[in-house]
Amino acid sequence: MTEARSAAFLHLLQDLANEVDRGAAQHARESTLQLARRFGLSAYDAAYLHLALREGLPLATLDAGLLNAAAATGVARV
Repeated sequence: MTEARSAAFLHLLQDLANEVDRGAAQHARESTLQLARRFGLSAYDAAYLHLALREGLPLATLDAGLLNAAAATGVARV
């Protein structure tokens, strides 16, 4: 990627309405780890599942394991 394209990309990222999940570290030590162990998920997938559970949001994924875990926990999928 050229310097100009990467600068343009970074500029686009600044315009997004991003939110930082301030409670992620606390949840990673507790519920996220439990979800990962219960469903055999990676920490990355378990974090997405836990965020969907906490916020009452659906998940968009094609990962079969994550879809199964979402169904088992009542998380809707998109």
